[in-house]
Amino acid sequence: MPDIRIHREHQLGLSKARKVAWDWAEQVEQKFSMDCTVIEGKTSDTVEFTRSGVSGRLIVAADHFDLDAKLGFLLGAFAKVIEGEIMKNLDDLLAKSAAPARKSAARKK
Repeated sequence: MPDIRIHREHQLGLSKARKVAWDWAEQVEQKFSMDCTVIEGKTSDTVEFTRSGVSGRLIVAADHFDLDAKLGFLLGAFAKVIEGEIMKNLDDLLAKSAAPARKSAARKK
């Protein structure tokens, strides 16, 4: 079975990283019909995900994410496409979380 391994460093801290992980889990549940379970820990969390032909986990730490997934035979042919989609989703969420919040100036009359 083909494996997908993705490692991403970040500087969000555990609290913000948890938010990114929850957002990611919601996305894959909706878009790919994954079943996700979050196991919270003191220094890291684990998001376990599964559906027919795919199983894996996302380790969420204060300074990095580690994703490991195993693809079944039928999805193995699409491993690069699936890996690219996972990387894009995770990178988009990380970029969104790392961007400074913009404050809109209130207009006075």
